[in-house]
Amino acid sequence: MDKKAMREEAERLIRETMERKALVVKQGDTRIMTTCGKCGAPNKVLAPKGVARVSYVCKECGHKQASL
Repeated sequence: MDKKAMREEAERLIRETMERKALVVKQGDTRIMTTCGKCGAPNKVLAPKGVARVSYVCKECGHKQASL
């Protein structure tokens, strides 16, 4: 099987499973990778579904800010 055939087979199986209601797809929280505006450290912030801006505290310097 080539890649295209494997992809089509996987899509067909997923479609059939969802029609039988055996597979439920849920949306979870969004993980935002952001950098601190003060020290430049990378931070991972979890945002609830539907929220774009989340306030957080930098794990390195403790600076309070909001993610974009």
